[in-house]
Amino acid sequence: MTTTAADDIYRRYPDEILIERKPNGVLLITLNRPDQLNSLTMPMFEYMADIWVDIDRDPLTKVAVITGAGRGFCTGMDVSQPDPSLDDAIALMEVERRRLSALLNMDKPLISAINGPAVGWGLSMGLLADISVAAEDAILMDGHTRVGVVAGDHSSLIWPLLVGMAKAKFYQLTSARLTGREAERIGLVSITERPEAVLDRALAIADDLARGSQQAIRWTKRSLNTGWLTNALPQQELSAALETLGFAGADYLEARQAFREGRTPVFPSAGGHDAQPTAADHATVG
Repeated sequence: MTTTAADDIYRRYPDEILIERKPNGVLLITLNRPDQLNSLTMPMFEYMADIWVDIDRDPLTKVAVITGAGRGFCTGMDVSQPDPSLDDAIALMEVERRRLSALLNMDKPLISAINGPAVGWGLSMGLLADISVAAEDAILMDGHTRVGVVAGDHSSLIWPLLVGMAKAKFYQLTSARLTGREAERIGLVSITERPEAVLDRALAIADDLARGSQQAIRWTKRSLNTGWLTNALPQQELSAALETLGFAGADYLEARQAFREGRTPVFPSAGGHDAQPTAADHATVG
């Protein structure tokens, strides 16, 4: 049986973040803006930094699963919002610092069910899960350099560890997109599934973990994260700071304007030359 979590510590979370209790201590988190491919508003970033602390102290939850409503996982920041000021960007950097620290220090396992496009912040959320299950045809793309900012919210932290520096540099510098099937081949995600089976597979893995030795599972996660990931947080903070500076730059403002006008951005830092159209769809990042 599935029950909502509206009557407990998750009461304060908005409808854009659905929280359901599944059997055996599995908690399902669904980003719920399907018409916007689950892109995030500014308030949602705050909630998505706080939720991991709440999960870790929730005695009823053993394993968490995160997915997106509809046909997308998450395409990052909603660019229909007003352009962020430098103060906004700095505040967001601090929120993201809290999110990453909470994610890496959370003892309970997190599984991502990447059911569709995962871009920018959305890809960060998918890859920083302990186990990632991606649809074979899901489109994954970092996307930051396409909008004139540094790939800062997770990339330097996790990509080189998952796929090696050569692949990390290729996908980070070019913002090339790849399918879930290709992501599994290079080791970026744990496993792939048929699109219609992604969430069921993630929930089945979560249920298996929830029935296992909680001490052994949590301490195994802690031993893997300590050193490999937590010690790399200062490197990630550098990239996040550089990304924040980019939010105040002319390239980022040009990218947002180009997105709204449905055209290819012409980045001032590239000398003002007309950019050549690409096959990639316009994407948002966070």
